[in-house]
Amino acid sequence: MLPLVLDLGRLKLILIGDGEAAERRLGLLDAAGAADLTVHAEAPSAALALAAGSRLVRRLPTTQEMAAARLVFISDRTAPYCRALAGLARMLGALVHVEDQPALCDVQAPAVLRRGDLTLAVSTGGKSPGLAKQVKRFLGALFGPEWQERLDALAALRRGWREGGADAETVARWSESWVAGQGWLPSGETAVAEAAPGGIAAPRAAVRH
Repeated sequence: MLPLVLDLGRLKLILIGDGEAAERRLGLLDAAGAADLTVHAEAPSAALALAAGSRLVRRLPTTQEMAAARLVFISDRTAPYCRALAGLARMLGALVHVEDQPALCDVQAPAVLRRGDLTLAVSTGGKSPGLAKQVKRFLGALFGPEWQERLDALAALRRGWREGGADAETVARWSESWVAGQGWLPSGETAVAEAAPGGIAAPRAAVRH
C-alpha cells in the first residue's frame, strides 16, 4: 500500500449506494472537500436523499458517466451490481473502492482524524476497519482541537522563513527544532533560538539533554 493524500476538489467522483453505508461515505467525502460528486441510488433512503440534495441521481450510472469519473465508491457491497460496476469502472480507468470488499478495491479508505488541515489517517489495508477506528479514537485523545492553531502558527513561521531566504532543508530543520521547543510532542528535546534571514526568529538544531 502507498498512502496518498488526494485533493478531492479536483477530481470527478461517483458514489453508488442506497442506504446507511452510502450516507456515511457521503459524509466522509464531503468532509474531505469533494467538489464534483454525483450520488447514484436506485432506492435512496430519506436520509441519503436529504444529504445528497441536487447531487442525487435515482438510477445507476451509465457507462459514459463512469468513464468521466476518476474515483468510484460503491457502498452496497451485497448489491447484485457491485462486482460488475466495479469491473466496469476499473476498465474505464477509474480507481474503485467497494465498502468492506478489499478484493474489489484499488484504494482503501482509511479512518481519518482531522484537526484543521492536519490530517491523520489510519489504514489496515482493509483487514480490520474496526481496529482503524479504534486507533483513530486513540489518536483523537492525543491530538486535540488545539492542533489546528498549532499548524497555522507553524505555517506562518514557515512562510516567513522562506520569504527571508531560507532553503527547503533549512526550513525543515527549523520546523523540527521549533516543534521540539514547543513541547508538542514527547521528544525529550529543547530548541535554542538563532536569527534567520531577514531577522526572523528561528530555532537552531534541537539540543538533547
